[in-house]
Amino acid sequence: MIRQNQRLLNTLNVFTDAVILLGALPLAYWLRFTVLPGGIRSFPLSRYLWLNLCLTAFQLILFAFFGLYGSFRHTRLRQELPRLWQASLISMALLFSWLFLGYGTHYSRLTWGIFFFLSVAALSLKRAVLRLILRRARRLGFNQKTVLLIGSGEMARRYCRELSADPSLGYRVAGYLAGGQGALPDELARLGTLEELERVLETQPPDEVVSALELYEFSRTPRIIQVCDKAGIRLSIIPPYAQFMPSHPQFDELNGIPLMNVRRVPLDSVFNAFCKRAMDILGSAVLLVLASPVMLVCAVGVKLSSPGPVIFRQRRVGRNNKPFDMYKFRSMRLNDAQDSAWSTARDDRRTRFGSFLRKCSLDELPQLWNVLRGDMSLVGPRPELPHFVEQFKEDVPLYMVKHQVRPGITGWAQVNGFRGDTSIEGRIQCDIYYIEHWSLLFDIQILFMTLFRGKFLNGEELASGQDKETSP
Repeated sequence: MIRQNQRLLNTLNVFTDAVILLGALPLAYWLRFTVLPGGIRSFPLSRYLWLNLCLTAFQLILFAFFGLYGSFRHTRLRQELPRLWQASLISMALLFSWLFLGYGTHYSRLTWGIFFFLSVAALSLKRAVLRLILRRARRLGFNQKTVLLIGSGEMARRYCRELSADPSLGYRVAGYLAGGQGALPDELARLGTLEELERVLETQPPDEVVSALELYEFSRTPRIIQVCDKAGIRLSIIPPYAQFMPSHPQFDELNGIPLMNVRRVPLDSVFNAFCKRAMDILGSAVLLVLASPVMLVCAVGVKLSSPGPVIFRQRRVGRNNKPFDMYKFRSMRLNDAQDSAWSTARDDRRTRFGSFLRKCSLDELPQLWNVLRGDMSLVGPRPELPHFVEQFKEDVPLYMVKHQVRPGITGWAQVNGFRGDTSIEGRIQCDIYYIEHWSLLFDIQILFMTLFRGKFLNGEELASGQDKETSP
């Protein structure tokens, strides 16, 4: 029943996408040539419809390639929408390239532009509404997937906690088998020991078996696989080292031997790295030109606020653990703790003008030069002082993973409130999420959040009173 429901949902998903794509073009054509002024109809609507029919077929195939027609249980809307937008952008880029080469003056590009925005908006809204309906249906007990859990250790408990925290996933643990001394929550029925798996699958067959054995029990996994295969029931395995794995592990193959890449990230791809670097070079060059008047004002204000250099250079740790000099407008009086202490929201080392620069993040504008040079990126984990890197790499799990990519001026941690003297663990969790889920659209999203949602303003208080001179 669950598989039938999933196939029905996938079919419905593809069909409604096709209807939206086919219906968006007549609406775009009507808006362009009836509502908006100045339209010249070189081709009738029928020519557009035939071209859109081919485009729709291509887009549906591309959507499937981007994984948009899989199970709703295993993806979140925030993960699916960027893939939808990326696939739509690719299809429209190819269409415009074809129009430019073959029919440069015949088809209305504005019509296709309107079609793009209408279709993307409708496809996104449809997915949001469909997920809302499914979430409410599952909360009412419909389309539930029954799971038999094997194990009672920490990973099994974590699995149960995640399902309890998000009932909309549609999973229900019918019971568990365990051979150890641990126990799961009282509301879950213990159906026996690991040796009784075959009997339980015959008498109470679940939709899926999830194995979450501890390391000392992992030798029983081959037998569990054999029993589940014999019963024809799907088996999922949570490895005992899952806490060290990325959320989307990738596998290589060596003469039939599968190799799991524990820390392979999207930016390992030469194409992805090229795209990100191209955006960094273009973005930093344009922003340096546009921001030059503001930077000139900042430089004059720093020079007049207190003695010392205008540009503050500080050693930070970058990609592949290589140190580099990061540039900022000097916002503090010269002091002895500049290489071994964080600034705070009420740091008395700040000048009045410097506190204003820090409040608006204007002190970080010179880092655009770091981006242009290749030391940093527009978006990425914030670089840290060598003093703290040596400290945190021993105390904070996965801390050094952030150094697999270039540090950034802004990042996922910063737009989620982890700036300055905040939780290192929370910051690293955001950095790891960013590294594992990187895409150009994700970078653009973070840049827009930084600019248009006020994330360039931090929580520091403006300094008051007269600036006081202190010796370095």
